Amino acid sequence: MLCTSPTKFWKKGFGPIFFYTGNEGDIWTFAQNSGFIFELAEEQQALVIFAEHRYYGKSLPFGLESTQPKKTGLLTVEQALADYAVLITEIKQQYGAADCPVIAFGGSYGGMLSAYMRMKYPNIVAGALAASAPLLSVAGLGDPTQFFRDVTADFQKSSPGCVPAVRKAFQQLEDLFLSGAYDEISSKMATCNKISNKEDVYQLFGFARNAFTMMAMMNYPYKTDFMGHLPANPVKVSCEQILAHTDPIQGLAALVGVFYNSSGLAQCYDIYQLYQSCADPTGCGVGPDAEAWDYQVCTEINLAFSSNNVTDMFPEMPFTEAMREQYCGRKWHVRPRAHWLQINFWGGDLKSASNIIFSNGDLDPWAGGGINSSLSPSLIALTVRGGAHHLDLRGHNPADPPSVTQVRKLEASIINSWVKAAGMERAQERRPGASALSMSIPTASSLPVRLPLQ
Repeated sequence: MLCTSPTKFWKKGFGPIFFYTGNEGDIWTFAQNSGFIFELAEEQQALVIFAEHRYYGKSLPFGLESTQPKKTGLLTVEQALADYAVLITEIKQQYGAADCPVIAFGGSYGGMLSAYMRMKYPNIVAGALAASAPLLSVAGLGDPTQFFRDVTADFQKSSPGCVPAVRKAFQQLEDLFLSGAYDEISSKMATCNKISNKEDVYQLFGFARNAFTMMAMMNYPYKTDFMGHLPANPVKVSCEQILAHTDPIQGLAALVGVFYNSSGLAQCYDIYQLYQSCADPTGCGVGPDAEAWDYQVCTEINLAFSSNNVTDMFPEMPFTEAMREQYCGRKWHVRPRAHWLQINFWGGDLKSASNIIFSNGDLDPWAGGGINSSLSPSLIALTVRGGAHHLDLRGHNPADPPSVTQVRKLEASIINSWVKAAGMERAQERRPGASALSMSIPTASSLPVRLPLQ
């Protein structure tokens, strides 16, 4: 397991430890897109640790064979959390940081893990910031139509004419498919290889839907290179593309190009190379990390979302539990544990936890599957108005909406209070009086025993 450990802000032996629970990818990607943690570390004199999740990035237990079906058994949420617990314990020992409180940070799946760390290892982690963490939907508690409905809503908010244009483009593609006009589909959608059957059309629909998903998630008010090279406000830019075309299908091709062809240099789309269908309808990405994530969503993590062309603008593409079970059995020879996260990590019954911030952006399609109302004085839900996927974890930018600046200040204040409370608690534990008090409590063996009369 790789970890990065910037120490330049740390007040050695006293400052807190900010620990990022790595997601489903190379840890450097997340470190480069989580500037808020470094800004806060400078302010609170913290040690920053970014830990890479097993089976992702360079943390491959079996090298290039790690995602072979017989080598994936150690890829679980529980094992990843145990890795982080061991790493924190070792770092505290090596850095002379035994009394330094640990705050877990994470976004998306990493946000789930940061919350789980606080829930499972409260003796190690004093608090957690779980940004854009879909804790309910991944536990199978969400509405299967929610995700693509909310993607659609993002595009509708951006431009009222966008959604009707998208619907029209998909309907025309459907009509061309039913009439067997594969050449026209291929030409207008600029596919590298000719669309020639129903499977190709379904792949094309998934490929296109994935572009909408990614742009809704990454709908930041400035240019980014996180999970793709995107312009500022990509939802707005992509809507402008489809509305600028008189032909709806060619407009759709231009729209998806905002995500798939940011350089403008690609002459065509290789729809099988650019998008891999998997057990996550919101997209697994491509490459080895995508394979590892596919396995995780085939075992513990539930993402059975469907588009239906009624509550959303996409073609009807169901993905039921039965379909998931069939796919996962064929691909990985496993059966999904549909209710495991509800049992192991409490599902929606989180009230007995403490010291977790659940932040969500109202532009983020994942927000609907997360915690959006505070559950107790220490289980705090924060909403970033005008914010996409874990915008609050990103560093300050002049284009930030006012809401994210306010949310970050509130997060900083809450985290500071947790750090101080943990420090005071540790100090009390070390006072001689406290240990003497505990020693004075009579044990069962020291209590007087009254013998029965003979």
